[in-house]
Amino acid sequence: MEESAEVKPTRRRRHSAEFKAQAIKACMQPGISIAAVALHYRLNANLLRRWVASEEETQATAQALGAIATPGAEFVPLSLPAAQTSTGTQDIVIELRRGATMVTIRWPYGAASECARWLQGWLR
Repeated sequence: MEESAEVKPTRRRRHSAEFKAQAIKACMQPGISIAAVALHYRLNANLLRRWVASEEETQATAQALGAIATPGAEFVPLSLPAAQTSTGTQDIVIELRRGATMVTIRWPYGAASECARWLQGWLR
């Protein structure tokens, strides 16, 4: 005596971004269980847990990026005494340091505007 059960193909439900956001927001309330929210919205609790975990990861990434974001570099004009080279002409001297590495750039004083343009482009 074999009983055959008819198996109906299941279709995946698709949920809008607004619906997901509403369900996730409900889960974030203090004292509310994900299982209770899943029952209320007629969702699988594991699916809702994945949505919540994904949202928490997105928020953590955004916070981490906000914490390490540095403000844009700005050109700050400085009044510095001109350095004398061995030929007796004045040079603009730029020293760049990163860790233990230091690079010194000498630019002719007469070409100060070109130096400023180069430096602004380099700092972008």
